[in-house]
Amino acid sequence: MRIKSVGSICSGIEAASVAWEPLGMQFEWFSEIADFPSRVLAEKYPNTSNLGDMNDIPAKIEAGDISAPDLICAGTPCQAFSLAGWKNGLNDDRGNLTLRFVDIVESNDTRRSSSGKEPTVVFWENVEGVLTDKTNAFGCLVSSLAGFNDVIKLKRWPNAGVIHGAKRNIAWRVLDAKYFGLPQQRRRLYLLAGGKSFFPENILFEYHKRDLEEYPSAPLTFEKDGHIFEVFREYADCLYSAYGTKWNGNAAAYNGSLFIVQDNRIRRMSPLECERLMGFPDNYTELPGVKKTKRYQATGNSWAVPVVKWIGRRLVGYSGDTIDLDSRKEFLPAQTAEVSGQGFFMDFGKGIVEIGADHALNCTEIPENCEFRDMSAIVSPDAPEDIYISPVGCYGIIRRKQERNLKINSRLEEVLLSISSQMSAEEIDKRSRIQKRGRFSDLLDTQNVDIRQSKNCAD
Repeated sequence: MRIKSVGSICSGIEAASVAWEPLGMQFEWFSEIADFPSRVLAEKYPNTSNLGDMNDIPAKIEAGDISAPDLICAGTPCQAFSLAGWKNGLNDDRGNLTLRFVDIVESNDTRRSSSGKEPTVVFWENVEGVLTDKTNAFGCLVSSLAGFNDVIKLKRWPNAGVIHGAKRNIAWRVLDAKYFGLPQQRRRLYLLAGGKSFFPENILFEYHKRDLEEYPSAPLTFEKDGHIFEVFREYADCLYSAYGTKWNGNAAAYNGSLFIVQDNRIRRMSPLECERLMGFPDNYTELPGVKKTKRYQATGNSWAVPVVKWIGRRLVGYSGDTIDLDSRKEFLPAQTAEVSGQGFFMDFGKGIVEIGADHALNCTEIPENCEFRDMSAIVSPDAPEDIYISPVGCYGIIRRKQERNLKINSRLEEVLLSISSQMSAEEIDKRSRIQKRGRFSDLLDTQNVDIRQSKNCAD
């Protein structure tokens, strides 16, 4: 089917629109409740309605108050599944929104069927942690979409897989953004589903024809726009939503991947650099009066635009079932499990899967044709002064590393020590006295106190 219209659930700042509108897809409505992302949507897409609460959407579709689009995409809240979250899965109201998403798809299909239209194409993105969620939320999602009578139960779902169900066909694959032209290690789960004549494995998986590429090395010190930059790795760790407020206690604070040295001073990445790290246009989230923390959060919560665009291009180019897994099940007995006469589930793990004597499928996080950019592509000399780390802040990171016996990038440690050596004798004496009173670690964990006093923190 040709995708013309899209409805977006949990829209955020609309990475999907940035990725897919140039491909000819028209977004008919959004659903977002957070204040700042809603402001971004109103600014960037004034002609597209924001419906607000997704819980109200099934009734609106059924009543004909809104359109029933060709495709519905969602990034239902991942905190319930993230390793950084509470891991409560379906016991968390945010996790239950994933199943409410299925209700929306069902209502959309019912409305489309009454008009003689093909079933909805479903696109869903989430963190890897959903695959190991202890409440089996992913199993509930795919089993519901497939139309199975019972839920498939696995302790660990594979990084790539296919389900042909009684109602829908489903495929999913974990992909890493650093192979799609973003210098960021960001592994996310991407799922596609649709009716029984739609075969999403043809979009998400590729015939394997060449050796997979490794991320290339690049100079870590370089000049750009008249400034000298140094980074500590060719690509950054995954940009997280709390980067604007909780940046100095995260693992990335010790491997250095979210720090930049500019003209011998060390700083965090700017909101502009974070936008580039996700594939957004420059200053996409810059609105009048907005605090930087809001921009960091909204960007870190979004999708990697080039990965979504890659999937969109393959979706637009989809011409039918060429892989034909139904006839190849005999070659995949170890990967295939029949589901009570209602369909089958194929576990493709996270590697290269032989599907016969003549073909293999790439089910890895690396596409057949990679695109690479290193950190030099995203840095900008126009960094605001208040994201630079003071000598006191550098000293705090080093002390925390020592107290907790943490590993740290050796070059980063050199830089932090060099900058912290600029502390005044008065500051050194003050911290020595605080340490002796047993309150030093508390001070270090609230580096923001020092930074707020010197106006060196994010807004």
